[in-house]
Amino acid sequence: MNFRQYALLGTALSGVLLAGAASAQDATPTGNDQVDAVVVTGFRKSLATALQTKRNDIRVSDGISAEDLGKFPSDNIAEAIQRIPGVQIQNVNGRGATISIRGLGPQYAKVTLNGQDFANPNFIDGFRFDIIQTELASAVQVYKSPTADMDMGGLAGTIDISTAKPLDINGQKLILSAKAQKAKLADGGVNPAFGLVYANQYLDGRLGVYAGVNYQELDDRADYAFMDRWYTASGAANEFSGTVATPAGTLVPRRFRYRRIDRTSERTQFNAGVEYKATDNLKLGFTGVYSKDATKYNVNQMVFGNFAKSSVTPVTIANGAATVVNLGNFTFDNNRQLEVRDLSTQAYTGYARWDLAPNWQANVIVHYTKGDGYLTEEAAIIEPRIASGSLDFSNPDNIKFTMSSAATDPSVYATSNLAWATYPNGAQNHQVTDSKSAQLDVKYEADWGVVSELQFGGKLKKEGFDRYVTRRDFFDDFFQYVPTYTTNNPKVTNFLDGAITGVNSWLTPDIEAYRKALAAKGVNVPAVYNPQDSYGLSRNVDSLYAMANLRGELGPVPFRANVGARYESTKQTVNANLTDGCDCDIQNVIGKLSTTTKYDDILPSANVVFDLTDSLILRLAAAKTLVRPILDSSSRLNTTQFEAKDSAGQTTVFVDQGSPTLKPLTAKNLDVSLEWYYGQGAGLSFGAFAKDVKNGTFTSLVCPTSWGNVNLTKSASTSDCVGANGKIYDITVTQNDPSVVKLRGYEINWQQSLDAWLPIEGFGIIANYTYVDPKYSATGFSLRNLSRKSGNLTGYWENDKFSTRVSANYRSAYEQNSVDSFFAREGHTIKSGVQVDFSASYNLNDHMTLTAAGQNLFNKKEEAYKNTPALWQETGVFGPSYQVSFIYKM
Repeated sequence: MNFRQYALLGTALSGVLLAGAASAQDATPTGNDQVDAVVVTGFRKSLATALQTKRNDIRVSDGISAEDLGKFPSDNIAEAIQRIPGVQIQNVNGRGATISIRGLGPQYAKVTLNGQDFANPNFIDGFRFDIIQTELASAVQVYKSPTADMDMGGLAGTIDISTAKPLDINGQKLILSAKAQKAKLADGGVNPAFGLVYANQYLDGRLGVYAGVNYQELDDRADYAFMDRWYTASGAANEFSGTVATPAGTLVPRRFRYRRIDRTSERTQFNAGVEYKATDNLKLGFTGVYSKDATKYNVNQMVFGNFAKSSVTPVTIANGAATVVNLGNFTFDNNRQLEVRDLSTQAYTGYARWDLAPNWQANVIVHYTKGDGYLTEEAAIIEPRIASGSLDFSNPDNIKFTMSSAATDPSVYATSNLAWATYPNGAQNHQVTDSKSAQLDVKYEADWGVVSELQFGGKLKKEGFDRYVTRRDFFDDFFQYVPTYTTNNPKVTNFLDGAITGVNSWLTPDIEAYRKALAAKGVNVPAVYNPQDSYGLSRNVDSLYAMANLRGELGPVPFRANVGARYESTKQTVNANLTDGCDCDIQNVIGKLSTTTKYDDILPSANVVFDLTDSLILRLAAAKTLVRPILDSSSRLNTTQFEAKDSAGQTTVFVDQGSPTLKPLTAKNLDVSLEWYYGQGAGLSFGAFAKDVKNGTFTSLVCPTSWGNVNLTKSASTSDCVGANGKIYDITVTQNDPSVVKLRGYEINWQQSLDAWLPIEGFGIIANYTYVDPKYSATGFSLRNLSRKSGNLTGYWENDKFSTRVSANYRSAYEQNSVDSFFAREGHTIKSGVQVDFSASYNLNDHMTLTAAGQNLFNKKEEAYKNTPALWQETGVFGPSYQVSFIYKM
């Protein structure tokens, strides 16, 4: 469907709902009448507030608000807002971590705090919501259509986290909270969490203060079994061991892997705000947030293979793959890796609102935010030899893997049986991003016919992204430092929670023993600079905007609207390394590169709401949005170069230019929605949307006029890029795709109290569903992590004393590659699934509330397939988690 068809569809549906609304007018009071007549509290109040915010907003938006100060309706912000139509979460170890909007991955969403940048401490991923505790937020709003006064950067949308405003809080508040949490699979005991919130007003209500502090410990565990690599059979006889040829195109297991991840997190968070009404015309304010997540990972891996072709005997071939194989004379890597990930983000905002004259208002905002990410790895890897084994993954629910020697037998790890060993092995990565900005917004209440208000302003912003990587690698070629393995070594048991038989327990390397072995012989392994993964990027973004707010009538129909445009000028400098491209962990620096690019964008936007009746509105929006070049793990800002000479003596220079000059991705967006607000906290809406995304990236060979002070020309006969020095230059560059990816989709959202239908009051439901249909170009650029279908169904019951709700979240299958997941080196598709969460609260009295909750109650797994749903590729198990919390309000 094209833009016009979606607009016509929305208009047709408006007629259907308009008829339904008209028939209900006589029997049902308007939304405004019911809000005045009925008082609700708790979760229902949160729903009603969020729905009213959506209704009043001119933009296409959805959100969720806190039930009360310091009480957000979920344990994780990411998990809470997955109830919003079109929002999907990506789990890490079963913990909601990153957010996708309308099928676009987390790297395409912008996250702001009170409308300002919120630094991502690990900027090669999407924003990590799991480092923020929910007590930070008083509300979260997802804006799917922008206005001209908003910073650009959200191709999919903008997620804005709002913190408490001190002058908006009535009276003195003191809130104490405590929580106990336990993940079923995780070792150890119950995890504690504590919180304290204080708010009050002074000086006759002219000075407001707010402060909150939170501490939380979290343990969790995830087990994964997956096929890391495959052979593709050529069809030749005896290609694999045995006498029967494997049909051409058959996938044969090459590297089977186990991975268990145990995480222990300590999370601290401070946030504060001060507002002062200096005069009736001047209000000053400040907010500050600091959030830190210090997580220790204990990662245990068993990497079986690479299986040599001569080691593999296919036994059963089904679904295009050898699903049962016998193995002979192979090795496995027993890998224990300790990781530390210290992530912190902080943001500080000062603001002033000055009513200059009866019709003029000025807003000044200065803002600073910084994200720090320290990631270190320390691995011990040992590779024993195994005589034989078998692998059977024909039944993904009962994978069978056996070895002729037990992985729990210390003799397997005797140095006489080893093929390879290393310790320490791993990278140390420090990533820092920061943003400094100052902006001025001026509003004028025009009252010029349909023009109710004019708004214009400007912003100066400077961003920095720096990545510094080192490595510590020591290869113990003669096994001099391998400690003796005993039955007292650390041990993994019950791997995959019963979903695998045979090898499900093993001894793991004792890293403390490795440390002592090196120290005893005076071996110190230094951290060596890793140039190919280190770079710096600075960016200046200067912007101006103008916007008009409109209000009037189109015939008998009132409307509210805004129209405007934003101009953004970007100057970006990348400082990177030119390395020799050797097949090694540490490449050699052969030069430095500094690349400056500039680009300007004009980004128009328009939003209009037609109030068709007192309860029915039609919403239209159109805009151009952008997201600047993404710094994920596939982005190579550095350039590699190396030479190779063939048997004829011809030298070829291989160059990967990286991607320091990419243009931003842009999208043309159209939204149309019909929304019916027919009762207190009740509403039904349908929205259709279209996005045309441009400037995706692809890689190709190029022949510039020169490289490295050598003139280049393209040979007419061979098409080779030939240098004046006689060498052939094979130069690869990643560049923008001029073709367009088209996304078309729709959203349905329903919120309903069941009081009129049931004999017991307090029941209600929330339901939403989103469908996205992408149309890709022929270049290979695609939008990853895209689920075509997603939805949520939440049922609740609440009265003065008791509140309970059950929520089921659905996400259809989506593709991943190695950038998205460690488990998708050669690509895979995550199967569809439903996760069910539960919570129940009891108000002991006016001051105390007790809550019990559970997440992933039915042990939803992460399951992936290769090529076809019948061909297993991965199984991940996280298990459920449970918590009990207590809140005391004074």
